[in-house]
Amino acid sequence: MRRSGWIGGILGPLALLVAWFPALLPAAAAQPGDRLTVFGVASDAQGKGIKEVAVELLVNGQPVPAMEKDPPETGRSGSFVAHYLLPPGTLPAAALTLRVSKPSWEAREMPLSVVFAGTDAQGRRLFEAEADLTLARRTTPAFWLATLVLLLVYVLIAAEVMHRTLAAFLGASLVLFISYTLGTFDTRYFIVSFEDAMHAIDLNVIFLLLGMMIIVGVLKKTGLFQWLAYKAYALARGNIFLLSLILQCITAVASAFLDNVTTMLLLLPVTIEIAVTLKVNPLTLVIPEVFASNVGGTATLIGDPPNILIGSYAKLTFVQFVLNLGLAVLACLVVSSLWYLWWYKKGYLEAEVRDVERTIAFLRHEYQITDRRLAALGLGVLAFVIALFLLHGLLHMEPSIAAMLGAMLLLTLSRTDIVEMLEHEVEWPTLIFFMGLFIVIAGAEETGLIQLLAEGVRDLSRGNLALAVVLILWVSAVASAIIDNIPFTATMLPIVAFLNVAIPGAESGVLWWALALGACLGGNATMIGASANVVTVGLMEKAGYHISFLGYIRACWLPTLFTIIISMAYLLLFY
Repeated sequence: MRRSGWIGGILGPLALLVAWFPALLPAAAAQPGDRLTVFGVASDAQGKGIKEVAVELLVNGQPVPAMEKDPPETGRSGSFVAHYLLPPGTLPAAALTLRVSKPSWEAREMPLSVVFAGTDAQGRRLFEAEADLTLARRTTPAFWLATLVLLLVYVLIAAEVMHRTLAAFLGASLVLFISYTLGTFDTRYFIVSFEDAMHAIDLNVIFLLLGMMIIVGVLKKTGLFQWLAYKAYALARGNIFLLSLILQCITAVASAFLDNVTTMLLLLPVTIEIAVTLKVNPLTLVIPEVFASNVGGTATLIGDPPNILIGSYAKLTFVQFVLNLGLAVLACLVVSSLWYLWWYKKGYLEAEVRDVERTIAFLRHEYQITDRRLAALGLGVLAFVIALFLLHGLLHMEPSIAAMLGAMLLLTLSRTDIVEMLEHEVEWPTLIFFMGLFIVIAGAEETGLIQLLAEGVRDLSRGNLALAVVLILWVSAVASAIIDNIPFTATMLPIVAFLNVAIPGAESGVLWWALALGACLGGNATMIGASANVVTVGLMEKAGYHISFLGYIRACWLPTLFTIIISMAYLLLFY
């Protein structure tokens, strides 16, 4: 006790001395001079802020360092604030010039006018100057390299030289490698930074797809989809025309709320078995199904990958997709379904429908719901997720949050092994494909390629909204028929965003709907136009039913044309 009191007696006065010590020192003299604050925004021709623009102040032609980071740079919104300390009496007589520069943009100089803003506590005079600058694009070697990489990825995917995931990630790796090798020694070769590349990956898209894949993976274990196909046959009672119509409707509705690739994966095996039982070519049922899957998937935010990309980029809600595309999709589904009933009528008439009751009994036994509890639980969680999709605009909640919450709830309540789900049900190649593609598109956007294409579309449409709608719809449809509609849509996103600002009247969002309808429906025309098509052709080949490239086009190009014409009439009539 005596020892602790002795220590306290010393530490107490010592603490007071430490506290008073700064006050005992002489006050630091304020740096003499005038303080200048320069602030403003660097933007492109459309008023969009440009990040990471270097800002330099020249006083009577001589550069002056900033008080903080030198040189200052604009933030993500394109704005900047920089403080400078100038010798006394420099202002306001001195000639001030602001110089800004960034690779892939034209450097620009702007004279500044200062305004006296008072004095500070140290007696320094304070001045302010505002500088809002508009920068123009500059064609650099990085522009051509980014263009070359983007075209390379497109060619590799369209020609099926390699898996699309490998093609996209190869492109992303090249973009970053060039930036940090050639771009390190010469900024004209710098395409995109690693930080910007990571920022370009839309995690809302990635997690939305991941969550829905897990939900569908759990539902798949219940036999629900095969049971639906059996019910379709039972409802048709042996009438193959009615059966085809019911299968198309089931596929379209399922694809509107689940991803259309998974829908085809689940319905295809039982469709083939029904066709074999009826002794008709399975293609007469499968081709209308895959067409309906792409049409139905167009109606909602989550139905088709292009819509997921558009919704996430443009911040469009699930309800907006349904309200703006539902009517057009319904009309397209009716026309395409009736078309296929006529197109395949010869094959349908050859069906052997002998013992309907026996066939129904066989299918009932073969395709049952194997786990009713899990099916009910899965459908309940899916309904909850869809309800959140409907409310996510009101809640300001990203759709990916709803999908991931639903997936984790379903895994928790069903006690399904998450490792098994992640290993066998999640399509990691698809998710990685999206990541690589986002980086490649970011490179094209950073170097000015996307803006060049957007200005070309604007000039071609002459600022006319109706012409722009028709142009985007048809270009999207034709391009999506030639190449996979996912990379095309990803490329078009910033272009349409540019046109929404550049063309009067586009604020209604009609150009987003034109892109969605063109990309989703145009992908129906060829076997490589949409992911569902590619998967279906592969599974049919595996089952022993060959579909030629031209044969697929013969069966699909005309109904695709019908659906695009219907979409064009709908957009021009209602918008």
